[in-house]
Amino acid sequence: MALRGGRFRTALTVLAAWSALAGSVLAGAAPAAGAQGVTAPVAPGVSYTEFDIPAAKGVTHAHVLTVDLRAPRVRVDLLHPGAVAARAPVSRLADAAGAVAGVNGDFFDITESQHPGVEATGASVGPAVAGGHALKAAVPDGQRFGSALPPGTTTRNVLGVGVDRRARLDSLTLDGSVRTPDGVIPLGGLNQYALPEGSVGAFTSDWGGVSRARAVCGTDTERGAPCSDDTYEVTVAHGRVVATAPAPGSGPVAAGSTVLVGREAGARWLRELSAGEPVRVRHRLVAARSGIPYRFALGGYPVLVDGRPLAGLDDKASAVRTAVGVRDGGRRLLLLALDGDPAFRSGLTIAEVADTMRGLGADDAFSLDGGGSSTLVAREAGAPAVGVRNHPSGGAERPVPNGIGVFSR
Repeated sequence: MALRGGRFRTALTVLAAWSALAGSVLAGAAPAAGAQGVTAPVAPGVSYTEFDIPAAKGVTHAHVLTVDLRAPRVRVDLLHPGAVAARAPVSRLADAAGAVAGVNGDFFDITESQHPGVEATGASVGPAVAGGHALKAAVPDGQRFGSALPPGTTTRNVLGVGVDRRARLDSLTLDGSVRTPDGVIPLGGLNQYALPEGSVGAFTSDWGGVSRARAVCGTDTERGAPCSDDTYEVTVAHGRVVATAPAPGSGPVAAGSTVLVGREAGARWLRELSAGEPVRVRHRLVAARSGIPYRFALGGYPVLVDGRPLAGLDDKASAVRTAVGVRDGGRRLLLLALDGDPAFRSGLTIAEVADTMRGLGADDAFSLDGGGSSTLVAREAGAPAVGVRNHPSGGAERPVPNGIGVFSR
C-alpha cells in the first residue's frame, strides 16, 4: 500500500483550469466552481482525477474515479472480505478481488459501547448484493450506525448496477418467510446486526463467525436500548431442525444450513419447534423501482435525485466524505472520496456533496460512509497493486465491511 499525494499535490500548482478537461474523461461534466484538476488513466474506460473544491469551511481536496459502464471490459461489483461480519482495508479488498480501483462503501456497526459485553459485528447497515447474490438485508432505520438519515430516506436505499449494466438508485426490501407444518411467519432479517422487534431473522454462511448476540439488542427506534431477554435460536440443516439454544450463539454457519434467531414474539414462535421438525426458509431482496435484478448493490442514502438535491440535506456539519454520482442514463459512475489530510480535513457538508456531484454532471448521487472510512484506491499503469490516492483522515486505512470495486478484464 502506498499513500499518494505528494507528486499529485505538486502537480496541482501548475494545472490548467478544470474547463480544459471538459469533453475528455468526464465527457463534458462541469466541475464545482473554482475547481482545478489533473487526470490520469487507470484502465480503458476508467480514469482518476483530483482537484480542489472551495467550500464554506475552506478548501477541500477531491479524488474522483470516472467509470464508463459502456466500456465492454469494465464492470463494478461489491468489494467485501468474504463475510458480512468482517472488515478489511479497501486496498486489501481491491487487490484480493483483482480490482483496478475502488472506494469504501456503506456505514457499519463499528462499536457497541451502549451494550456492554456485546461484540461489535462490523456488519454494514444496508442491503448488499455481490455478483448477483444477496448477502444481507437492511437493519431497521432506528438501528442505523452513523449520522441521522436525511428526511425521506431509509436504510433500505441502495446504489446498484443491474444485469443491464446500468447504475441506478433504488431500495431493496427483504421478502422472506419461515414455514413449518404448523404455520408460516414472515422473515424479519437476513444476516443483519439488528433484527426488528418481535421478529425472526436468518443467518447463513455469508454472515461469518462473529456472535449473533447483537441482533437482539436495541429497538426499531432506539439503537442504544437494552438487549432483549426473550430470545431463542434454531439451527436448520437439510430442511430440518438440528439444534436449539436459548440465546444467539457464535461461530460460522455451515454451508447449506440456516440459523434462525428470534426475539420476543419471534422467540416464542421458534420455541414451538422441535428437533427433526421440517422447516423451509425462503428469502430474496425485492427492488422497489426498477424490477431489474441487481448484479451489485450496497447501502447508503441518496442526496441528489433527477438533478435536484433532496430537501432537508444538512448544510452545517462538514466532514470528509465518500459519495457516488450516476450520470449519462446510468452508463457512467463518478466515485468521489475527499482527502483527510489536515490541510483539507474541513471537508464538505452533505448539501455541498450534492452540489458537487451535480456540478460534475451527475443526475443522481448517493452518500457512503465518510470520516476515517473515506478511501479511494487505484492502480498506476503497470503496477501490480492499487495505491491509496487520498489521505485517510485517521492516518491509515480503516478496515471496512464493503466497498465498490472497479474491474477491467
